Amino acid sequence: MLKSAQGETAPNPLAVVKLTDSFLLITGAGANVLAVLGPDGVLMVDGGSPEHSAELLKLVADKSGGKPVQVLFNTCWDSDRTGSNETLGKAGAKIIAHENTKLWLGAEFESRRQKRTFEPHPKAALPNQTFYSGTKKMTFGAEPVEYGYVMQAHTDGDIYVYFPGPNILMAGGVVSGASYPVVDFDTGGWLGPLDRGGDPRYEDSPVPNGLVGSQRALLKVTNADTRIVPGNGPVMTQADLKAEIEMLATVRDRLVKLIRMGYGPKEMIAAKPTEEFDAKYGNPEQFIRNAYMGLWGHVHELGGIV
Repeated sequence: MLKSAQGETAPNPLAVVKLTDSFLLITGAGANVLAVLGPDGVLMVDGGSPEHSAELLKLVADKSGGKPVQVLFNTCWDSDRTGSNETLGKAGAKIIAHENTKLWLGAEFESRRQKRTFEPHPKAALPNQTFYSGTKKMTFGAEPVEYGYVMQAHTDGDIYVYFPGPNILMAGGVVSGASYPVVDFDTGGWLGPLDRGGDPRYEDSPVPNGLVGSQRALLKVTNADTRIVPGNGPVMTQADLKAEIEMLATVRDRLVKLIRMGYGPKEMIAAKPTEEFDAKYGNPEQFIRNAYMGLWGHVHELGGIV
C-alpha cells in the first residue's frame, strides 16, 4: 500500500494526494490524474493508462461514494492520459479534448518516438466534445472551470484545465516538472521558434507555439499561489514553472545553434547543451533526440538553417 502526503492510502501502485476536500491528485496511473468530486458526480482531468484504468476508476468510485464520472478531459492523445476513455465513453461521460487529440485517437499512425504503430480507437473512446482554439468556460457543480488550447507544444493537441476557485492548474504534458519534457515530434511537438527580441507580434501572440511559448501562456494563467499539476511528477509552483521556461528557452537556443553548425543528435549530446540542468531534470539524451526531430520538422519557422 502507498501512503500520500496527507496520510491517505490507495492500492499499489496508485496514491492519492488531497489538494482540497474535493480535489484529489492521483499518481501512479501512468500520468497524473485530477479527480474533482462534485455533488452529483466526478470530473476527471486525464484518465491514466489502459492497464491502470480499472484500478483507477475503482479508486475514484471509492473516494466519491460511487458517484459517476460525468466529465473527462484529455489534455492530449497519449495513451497514459486516455486509457479510461473507452470505459467512461461507454458509460455516457462527456469527454472533452482538442480536435487534434480526437483525430490522433481515431487514426492509425506510426510513432517513431515510441517505435510502434497506433491503431484507431473505437468510437466510444473518442472525445465527444472538441474545440479548435481559444479558452472555454464551464461549471461543474459550483466549481468554475476554464480550459484552453496551447497549440503545438508536447503534441499539437495540448490543452490545460484551470480551476480558479482552488487556484489549481492541470497542465498535462506541456509541463514536466522534475524531468525533461517529452517532445512528441510525430504529432507536432517541438520547442518553439526563437525569440524575436521582444517583438510583440511574437512574444505576446495570442496563439503561442512550441513548449516555450505554451509554458509562457500558462504562466499568465497562474499567480504565486497557483498549484500547478504537471503531466507527471509532484505539484509545482509558479516559480518552478518560470525555472522550467528559462531552461527550455536556453536549451532551445543552443540546439538551434548546433543545428546550424551541422550537428546531428549524437554530436549534440556530446556537446552537452543541457549540462547545468541535468542534475535537476535527469538524463537528457532522449530529450535532445526528440527536440532535434521537432526542430527539423519546423525548420521554416526557425527561418531556415543558414
